[in-house]
Amino acid sequence: MGKENYDQLGQEIFHHVGGKNNVTKLIHCMTRVRLTLKDESKANIDELKAIPGVLGVVEDETLQVVVGPGKVNKVAQSMVDSVGVKLGEEFPNQDLSHADKNLEEQTNENKALAKQKYNKPNKFKSVLKSLANIFVPMIPALVGAGIVAGVASILQNLLTAGTLGGDAVTQLVTVLNVIKNGLFTYLAIYTGINAASEFGATPALGGTVGAVTLLSGVTTDTTIQNLFNGQDLAAGQGGIIGVIFAVWILSLVEKRLHKWIPDSIDIIVTPTLSLLAIGLATIYLIMPIAGVVSDALLQFINFVLNVGGPVAGFILGALFLPMVMLGLHQILIPIHLEMINQMGNTPLLPILAMSGAGQVGATFALWLFLRHDKQQTELVQNIKGALPVGLLGVGEPLIYAVTLPLGRPFITACLGGGIGGAVIGMLGHVGAIAVGPSGWALIPLIANNKALYYIIGLVAGYIGGFILTYFFGIPKELRVEAKTPTNIIQQEAQETTDSVTVPATAHADAFTIKAPANGQLITLDNVPDEVFSTGMMGQGAAIEPSDGKIFSPVTGTVQTIFPTKHALGLVGEHGEEVLIHMGLDTVNLKGTGFDMLVTEGQSVSVGDPLVNMDLPLIQSAGYQTVIPIIITNSSDFKSINSLAEQLVTAGDVIINVNETKNSAS
Repeated sequence: MGKENYDQLGQEIFHHVGGKNNVTKLIHCMTRVRLTLKDESKANIDELKAIPGVLGVVEDETLQVVVGPGKVNKVAQSMVDSVGVKLGEEFPNQDLSHADKNLEEQTNENKALAKQKYNKPNKFKSVLKSLANIFVPMIPALVGAGIVAGVASILQNLLTAGTLGGDAVTQLVTVLNVIKNGLFTYLAIYTGINAASEFGATPALGGTVGAVTLLSGVTTDTTIQNLFNGQDLAAGQGGIIGVIFAVWILSLVEKRLHKWIPDSIDIIVTPTLSLLAIGLATIYLIMPIAGVVSDALLQFINFVLNVGGPVAGFILGALFLPMVMLGLHQILIPIHLEMINQMGNTPLLPILAMSGAGQVGATFALWLFLRHDKQQTELVQNIKGALPVGLLGVGEPLIYAVTLPLGRPFITACLGGGIGGAVIGMLGHVGAIAVGPSGWALIPLIANNKALYYIIGLVAGYIGGFILTYFFGIPKELRVEAKTPTNIIQQEAQETTDSVTVPATAHADAFTIKAPANGQLITLDNVPDEVFSTGMMGQGAAIEPSDGKIFSPVTGTVQTIFPTKHALGLVGEHGEEVLIHMGLDTVNLKGTGFDMLVTEGQSVSVGDPLVNMDLPLIQSAGYQTVIPIIITNSSDFKSINSLAEQLVTAGDVIINVNETKNSAS
């Protein structure tokens, strides 16, 4: 997580607690930002919990916003820095307008810092963000319809190949296609609606502009000619990108007309003139220009086909995705059909299908890189939904929901498709007996028992897209926010201390966590603090100590020591991140009662002394001395099971991780 994201998280917390003017003091402990509020009724708890990066909220004497170890100190520091005070100092009185102004200025400053840090053109980044905002809301429909389309395609291809037969299967394919077409036939309309919302135009007008590209009502007897070459316009010419461009122009025209047209007639004149102007521009400029590009591209493809071999395969495999985006891939259908008529199969289709393989490989690389990055949970979920669809040969979710909005992964995916195409071109004589989708769904249509060659090409495309994306296609901002897989086990801890190296593990071996103190072992759900008892910070156990001597429960490294000494974090030899939190709310003691015996970065073994707690002092101050022992990266392990409540001695096993029947207890 970069500095600008700590700043953004802090400002969002301020916003949902009633603004900076509603905060009198701010401190933090090992896991949470603690806010003293003037008016607690102004805090919107549900909105706070919904902020990306916030793990939970506890309402107590102070409002406690849980963001996790390693991040909490940076978020809290950013928050007090924006007010101009130190941690624990009283906030100055601020009027609301000034607070709002600070929030706006801070947001703009953060954006400027991000752009300067990553040295990316502002317009390009803005375009990528707009693309994401347009297509992300459609992800559930793209994934659902994509899977339906993939199943329908596989069945249809099996029917075509003669593997399956019967009216029942034919009817099923028809029904599945009707369901699938509910999205893909009208994708231009949905795109127009979302693009209008993104650009500030009227959504219904944006959808109408998208529908214009479908050329509804145009028949072979009533065609619309391309002004540039005299040929007939084809439905969908210009593609999704053409729709987005047209709706962007619509937003400019509509906003200008709203300023010029009197209010009394605005509802009539503005939508009419906007739709007429952009509809005509779409039909007579945007779609015809796409047609000219189509003709030029067709000539180029014929030239490439004449060259043949791996070079042709690479060029065609790499260029097909941009063609899909621009709606130009439809011009290839006549070529496929003519090849099938003359040769019995089309060798062009398997090559072009490799573009989808590059997408799959690129997306898998993104998943592997980001799968444990808590800041990219939404993107990881999008990837999980889109990958199965991509394997079935439906590439829209991968393109529009994952790689294209990120920019660089789209380019490396295209190059990965080129590698797969080059392999198909090198093997030669790989053709399809009918026009169908790519991916696994095309396998039944491969002619002359060359399915194995096609599968080899798919694998090459997967590998090419994966390697190129993993090493060259991850955007810089994601590389900064995420940790590489070899360091993923220390994702949060390393944000606090970069000097400690933790070995990579597969988290597959069974191991144990030992008791760090003598006393009564209790289950985590009996700890009187919901941050721990609900598992918000991870799974583990707790001990009510009988004395104040605290020992290391693992062999590993001291990763983090909290400034008030009431908590520390260890990283064990199996990659476990162990938080030892000594007492509840003992952050308020500001270090009194804790004698720290180790330093950050120090190697420790099981049983090494860590801290001496002054139990009488802590208890006399009114604080509970129970010690939660939490594995904060619990999701990295198959199972985490604590022993039943009992008396334990320091060094006894209290937690089994990845437990098997033969594990030690």
